[in-house]
Amino acid sequence: MSENKKPRVVVIGGGFAGIQFVRHLDKSVFDVLLIDKVNHHQFQPLFYQVATSQIEPASISFPLRNIFRGNMSIQIRMTEVSSIDTAAQKVHTGIGAFDYDYLVVAVGCQTNFFGNDNIAKNVFTLKSSYDAITIRNHILMTFERTITAQPEDKAFYQTLVIVGAGPTGVELAGAFAEIRKQVLPKDYPRIDFSKFTIYLVEGSADTLSNMSPTARAASRKYLEKMGVQLLTKTFVKDYDGERLHLSNGTTIKAKTVIWAAGVTGNRIEGLPAEVEGPGNRIRVDRFNKVDGLDNVFAVGDIAYMETPRYPRGHPQVANVAINQAKLLASNFSQKRLGKALKEYTYKDLGSMATIGRNKAVVDLPILKFKGYAAWLVWMFLHLMLILSVRNRLVIFINWAWLYVTKNTSLRLILVPESKIKT
Repeated sequence: MSENKKPRVVVIGGGFAGIQFVRHLDKSVFDVLLIDKVNHHQFQPLFYQVATSQIEPASISFPLRNIFRGNMSIQIRMTEVSSIDTAAQKVHTGIGAFDYDYLVVAVGCQTNFFGNDNIAKNVFTLKSSYDAITIRNHILMTFERTITAQPEDKAFYQTLVIVGAGPTGVELAGAFAEIRKQVLPKDYPRIDFSKFTIYLVEGSADTLSNMSPTARAASRKYLEKMGVQLLTKTFVKDYDGERLHLSNGTTIKAKTVIWAAGVTGNRIEGLPAEVEGPGNRIRVDRFNKVDGLDNVFAVGDIAYMETPRYPRGHPQVANVAINQAKLLASNFSQKRLGKALKEYTYKDLGSMATIGRNKAVVDLPILKFKGYAAWLVWMFLHLMLILSVRNRLVIFINWAWLYVTKNTSLRLILVPESKIKT
């Protein structure tokens, strides 16, 4: 590297961690190459609202080139990374190899099917905007088919199973329960929606098992009151696209199964085997440096950092990803100036989940609460996390309209005509 050339930082992944790192890195000192397999940042906490036709995907998807437009120190490449060569300091992708001086891995996680390929092949997932649109299309097409289905087949179409009662599963179940009552009967007046059954399957004893007892009890109460069938202490053994086999011996015949039961790291070939941590995450030190590699870092969900307070790694939430990324960007500058680096310390600001209109649970370090106040806090904090002011306004208006009318006009089926089966 010549003296006049800025060091190149290659960042893999345009999620919360990748975006915040690039935003806060001093571009007068570093050149950045951001690589992602899609051309946009995706706001994952609201995917479930796209899947249930409450907001449009464009409201929570932000083109990477628009986020960093006009900055000549940032290049963006839309491709998938196949491997890393740490000795040669190269990243190999579908469009060629790229050299780096520093590498930041922020690839996040993917759905964990726990080794069951049959389940992976037949269920729906919710890890991208595309997944959310796919679920929306499928749900709406299912009700179109229900109208003309034979009486003995209607229950098959009108059964929805959500696997995993963490925040994603609980929020999906609550949203579907609400549109079952408030929205779909108006669109399909000839369908008996009292027969639309929503199951929420969870391996542990509680919904929102990682939250407080208050949140667990409240979320269960809300869901049961909304008519969601809770199956706790129950695991999915298999699903062939028609029949879901459970650990309690029950078989549910269902057209739609959405899998929200866990995640595993999006590992990339080329890193030393010894850096692989639990959950397929990458072991890093308190500065997010990958163990044994001086110029490779990992941030966000993919990073496994053991600390005295979190000996099993940090929770895989946006707050961790954002703040690790900001600190790493600052440490890059500190290191160039020969100053001391700062270790990452997680400040738990709390967790929350919404179960529908006026119903949410919030766990703060010093306060746990539920209901309408929790729902307002949930709305405000999620709006503040949205990248652009314009999108915050669009989503707020959409939510306000939905609150007043209990309806949206977003129930479009967007699939190629060749894939619409009658």
